[in-house]
Order: sequence, then structure tokens, then C-alpha cells
Amino acid sequence: MRYEVVQGAETFSVDIHEVGPHTYEVTIGDGETVRIDAFKNPRTIYSILIGQRQYEGSVDELEGGTLDVHVGTSAFEFTAVDERRKLLAGGGSMTLSGRQEIRAQLPGKIVRVLVRQGDQVEIDQGLLIIEAMKMENEIRSPIDGVVTELAVGEADAVDTDALMIVVEPPGEG
Repeated sequence: MRYEVVQGAETFSVDIHEVGPHTYEVTIGDGETVRIDAFKNPRTIYSILIGQRQYEGSVDELEGGTLDVHVGTSAFEFTAVDERRKLLAGGGSMTLSGRQEIRAQLPGKIVRVLVRQGDQVEIDQGLLIIEAMKMENEIRSPIDGVVTELAVGEADAVDTDALMIVVEPPGEG
């Protein structure tokens, strides 16, 4: 997963890929990829092993999505936005029209289909729930319209860019 991280006036990307239980490969910007072991205990303390060095720290979410991070005696404030939230936030200000093909942004599994072909839907109405990268995401209609094509069913696996649903404005289908 890619995150856009802001600390003060500086913005950089952080790529985090889970490679095993509690094991991740992390790349900051264009820098070197580092393998880390991270474990969160029940008291929100993280134990992180990078190479042969162990660190303990905590992460608390503040208002506005800011993260208050403490590692040892150092404290940092970050704002981190994952690529899916950034994509969704960026799409919120656009007004879409015409036939809308809703495609998978990431590979995943369809958990639930909330509509049927022929159903009338409103903008922002839930269409289906997809599990991708161990997170369930509700896919919502980008327009008012009619579901003219339902290309997936519950428990189906989908690849990136797979067509899931088509929504057309009333009278165009």
C-alpha cells in the first residue's frame, strides 16, 4: 500500500508491503527498501525490529487524521493518506455523467452484492462490498441511475481493472 505522508512542509511517499505475519517491506520515497518486523501489543505499543535493532513506540490518531508517533524519546506528527482514500477524496469533487463502468481498483474478493441488475440507485448508494488487502470497502454509485450490468457475484475474485458494475443514467440503458 502506498501512503502520502506529510510532516511539516515536507511530503513524501511511503510504500508498505506485507510479506509475512508481522513482516513488512517499507520504502520511503526513492530510498532503500527495508524489511521490518512489527507487532502491536494490546496497549497500543508497537515493537519494531529493523535489522538487529529493536524500537518501541506508540501511534495515536489525533483530530483531522494526524498521527502522533512516539519512538523512544522522540515524538513526531504526521498526516498519512493511503492511495485508496486519496483516490476517493479526489473523486468527491467531480460531477460525473453518462454511463459509468465501475472497475476494481485492486485485486480482491466480492464479499456482498447490495444491488441487482435493473435496480434504480442514487449517487453514493452502496453497490457492493469488496475485500482487498485485508480491508472491506464499500463501492458506491458515482451517479443516480440504473444498474444495467452486474458482472460479479458474491465470493467472486476480481483482478485490478475488472468490470464489476455498470450504472447508466435513467433512460440511457
